Amino acid sequence: MHNDWYLALAPMMQRTDRHFRLLMRLISKRVFLFTEMIPLGAIVHGDAEHFLKFDPREHPIAVQIGGSDAEKLAQASLTASEFGYDEINLNCGCPSDRVQSGNFGACLMRSPDLVADCIRAMRETAAVPVTIKMRLGVDELDHYDWVANFVATTHQAGCKTFHVHARKAWLKGLNPKQNREIPPLHYDWVYRLRDEFPRCRFTLNGGLNSESAIQTHRHELPGVMIGRWLYNEPYDAAQFDQRFFGDTAAPPSRLEVLDQYLAHIHEEVSRGTPIHRLTKHLLNFFARRPGAKRWRRLLTETTLPNSARLQDVAKAYQLAQQISATDELSTDELPSAL
Repeated sequence: MHNDWYLALAPMMQRTDRHFRLLMRLISKRVFLFTEMIPLGAIVHGDAEHFLKFDPREHPIAVQIGGSDAEKLAQASLTASEFGYDEINLNCGCPSDRVQSGNFGACLMRSPDLVADCIRAMRETAAVPVTIKMRLGVDELDHYDWVANFVATTHQAGCKTFHVHARKAWLKGLNPKQNREIPPLHYDWVYRLRDEFPRCRFTLNGGLNSESAIQTHRHELPGVMIGRWLYNEPYDAAQFDQRFFGDTAAPPSRLEVLDQYLAHIHEEVSRGTPIHRLTKHLLNFFARRPGAKRWRRLLTETTLPNSARLQDVAKAYQLAQQISATDELSTDELPSAL
C-alpha cells in the first residue's frame, strides 16, 4: 500500500460522496479517492450500509472517520475493512463547529496520547493501513515541536502515513472556509517532518491548485492531496494518469466520461436517488470551456430538489455534445434550442 507516488482526492464534506468519487474515477484511474468524513456514530449506531457502500470501480479508496472513542473506532475500522476499503483514515484536521462539539477533527491535535490510543485500537481490527489526516497545529499550539511530538506519539502507536494540511487550524474566530485560506502555509514544516521521521510517509495538502504546484513537490514527497481544485475543475484530472504516472493510454474524452456517468444517473434514479444529488457534481464539468456558463445554467435546473427530470439531463447532454464539438464557439453562438 502506498509504495508508489500517491495523488489523492481530499475528503470534502458534502462533496466527495460516492457519486462524485465515481465521476472522478471515470476521469482518472490513478487518483486515490477519499470519502467525505463519516462521523463515528453513523457507522457504529447508524446505517453503515448507507454511509460505507461504494462502487467497486472506486478502488483505490480510503474511508475517513471522525471520532475520538477508541473502542468504537476499533469497531468502525472492522466494519470499514469488511466493506473493502483500501485505507482507513482518522480525521484530526477538520475545524468545523460540528467536530468541535464532538471533540474530534482538529480538536484531536491537542491530544496526541488520545489519538495514539485510537490508532492502536483501530489497527487491531483493521485489515488495511490506518492513517491520519492532520494540521500543523491548532490555536496557540502552533509551533513545530508540538507538531513533531504529535507525529512521534502517534507513529509509536503504529501510524505510518500522515496526510498533512500544511497550515494550522483556528477553532475560534475562523469558519472552515477561512481555515482553508487564512492561516499561513508551512510547506517547510512538512519537509522537516519528512527528514526527521524517515520511516513515515507525509503527503502534502493545502494550496495545491495547478499541475506546476504538484510538480514542485512531486519528487520531494511521497504524495500530494488535492481538494477544491478538483471539485471546481474535475476534468483537469484527465491528464494526471499520463503526466504523473506515466500511463500511455489516452485520457477519456469529456463525452466518454459523461456517457458512463449518465448511465450511473439512470441506474441511481431507478433506485430512487434524487437526480439533483447526482447532477450537482457535473456543474463544473466544462469549466474554462466555451459554453461553460450555459452548461452550468442549464444543469442548475436539474440540481434543484423536486424540479429535476431525466429529460432535463438529456437536454444537458445535447449541449455537452455541442461544447465538445468545438473550442471556437462562444457561449452566445451555441444553439438557442438547447
